[in-house]
Amino acid sequence: MAMNTGKKGYQSDINITPYIDILLVLLIIFMVAVPLKQHEHPVRVPQPAPAEQPKNVKPDSIIVEIDSDHTVRLNQQPVTLSELESTLTEVFARRAAKNMFIRGDSSLPYGDVFILLDIAKRAGVGDVALLEKSGSPPPAAP
Repeated sequence: MAMNTGKKGYQSDINITPYIDILLVLLIIFMVAVPLKQHEHPVRVPQPAPAEQPKNVKPDSIIVEIDSDHTVRLNQQPVTLSELESTLTEVFARRAAKNMFIRGDSSLPYGDVFILLDIAKRAGVGDVALLEKSGSPPPAAP
């Protein structure tokens, strides 16, 4: 540090040493106080899915299945695409919960499943969940 000799007067530099001391004291206080803070909300960690999916389906669930040979079943009852919309409209007109599941073969093109989605939306279904058929092999990679 250079000293000015021969000049008399005020020094205009800011002395920051007291500010650094206060900053370090506050830092130590916060470092000690933070681990003592009690968290009021319990943390819930997501649990892994069970290895075996339950095969039991609610009796009031509506499941539309489409196979690789384009056969359509409504709750295990065979139905054609032309009568599927009228059947679904009749079923969902009486129900408060407008939820439906579509289970399809993974080898089907998405367009075939989209036809069922379109029929379901026209019939008044609110929420549609897509399921994969459990017995079908995974699609081959291109």
